[in-house]
Amino acid sequence: MIPIARTPLEDWAAARIGLTANQPLAPELLSDYQLERLNQTLAHAAQYSPYYRKQWEGQGIPRLGRIDELSRLPFTPSDVLRRTPLELVCGSQGAVARVVTLHSSGTTGDPKRIFFDEEDLERTVDFFHHGMTTLVKPGQRVLILLPGELPDSVGDLLRRALARMNAVGLIYGLVQDPRHTIQAILDLRIDALVGIPVQVLALARHADCARIAQGTIQSVLLSTDYVPRAIVSCIREAWHCPVFQHYGMTEMGYGGALACGAHDGYHLREADLVFEIVDPVTHEPIDHGGRPGEIVFTTLTRYTMPLIRYRTGDLASWVDGPCPCGATLRRMGWVQGRLGESVRLSDGVTLDLASLDEALFALPDVLNFQAILKTGDGQDALQVRLMTRRRDARLPSQADAALRRVTAIRAALANGSLTLAPISIERGAGLSGPAAKRKIVVERV
Repeated sequence: MIPIARTPLEDWAAARIGLTANQPLAPELLSDYQLERLNQTLAHAAQYSPYYRKQWEGQGIPRLGRIDELSRLPFTPSDVLRRTPLELVCGSQGAVARVVTLHSSGTTGDPKRIFFDEEDLERTVDFFHHGMTTLVKPGQRVLILLPGELPDSVGDLLRRALARMNAVGLIYGLVQDPRHTIQAILDLRIDALVGIPVQVLALARHADCARIAQGTIQSVLLSTDYVPRAIVSCIREAWHCPVFQHYGMTEMGYGGALACGAHDGYHLREADLVFEIVDPVTHEPIDHGGRPGEIVFTTLTRYTMPLIRYRTGDLASWVDGPCPCGATLRRMGWVQGRLGESVRLSDGVTLDLASLDEALFALPDVLNFQAILKTGDGQDALQVRLMTRRRDARLPSQADAALRRVTAIRAALANGSLTLAPISIERGAGLSGPAAKRKIVVERV
């Protein structure tokens, strides 16, 4: 058995908190560092951020004696970044190096606005640099299938990080035409890919994928969206290479956590962030593995726009026990979807998008899909439109059978509260427009 290399994020975190090269990263040392940084962040935010100053007015600046006391502080809802983002900014806006505007899919209101200073961006490049050594070797050429045309965009930061490890990052941008992207992989002699799950899936299932010889693609990193297991399996089989997963969001400073060679959950960016998992209903902390909850994070090293107990809306659980790679850092299990991506059927059973993902992406020709639930008067109808690489007369019946194996659908069909509309097929990848973002659309009849 080939030994699994320990995640480089362990030594990176140890160096970041001031340990020597031979000093192991003991959990208590990391906890002491995080507690000190937390209290500095709270004091800084209480003094300079109008939002947090008003939130704690009359209560004094919070000071924590233990990390777990963080749970007594209120959450920062994501809506604040839409309504009053400037109230989260500490001090003069002259220190701001980059402002990111996020338009959420399906949202017609104000976009989120996130502010970064130069040190924030440098810390992200540093995290990317060390994290990418997990899957990329010096001298390799990496095609970045993410936005990167603007300075300090996520693709640009990743390109700069790869340069620090003597690898070449080539910014391609989002996949619009899979055939063109595959040609670029061949022309540019690409060794590794970084991209969005459904976009990389469109490459792996395209007819021209056969032109990419086995062993050409040596690693793939999937990022920016929830990653269905069925997509990972397809990409791994297409190129016979390891498929890594990254978890992050712009609000975190792009980077948040990365899988190691064991592919058994994420190792966290704990030198810059404190993560919590909380019950979505009671908001009580979940401290052990097995039970999923909402991911909440607090920044430790952000001074221009600190975020304290920011609710991500993403769902995951802790992974208990040591990692097979030998790291002592905590691990978080794979993100399992988002709050609000599940719907309640008329019989009271919850149908989640992740279940549809695993059922439909496992079908060999499916590239993407849309699901519409029409509901009213105790009767539901589920309509699914598949985007496929080719027309296959067998696919509608295969998709229907796959949907009927989903636990929530099977139960609702059995009690008569749900019907399945005939599956519709549309040839194409659905990489742009409304089809690009999967969700269960609810239409009340």
